[in-house]
Amino acid sequence: MDMRKLVGRNFARLRREKGLTQEQVEERSGFSQQYLSSLERGKRNPTVITLYELAQALGVGHVELVGPDGDES
Repeated sequence: MDMRKLVGRNFARLRREKGLTQEQVEERSGFSQQYLSSLERGKRNPTVITLYELAQALGVGHVELVGPDGDES
């Protein structure tokens, strides 16, 4: 799987598990809702720093954004 899509799927899953909207993550992280939406669709190539900041906003470890998402076949 493409790394951008994996990160996007993991981010969307973790965000939903935390019960957060994109708008709430925007408030916590400073990244726009448009950026978060395109990230979730696998259209963004986030830097390591961005991954760390997004993980902080979700309250998870940054490794959770890049690890296998459980849907790998």
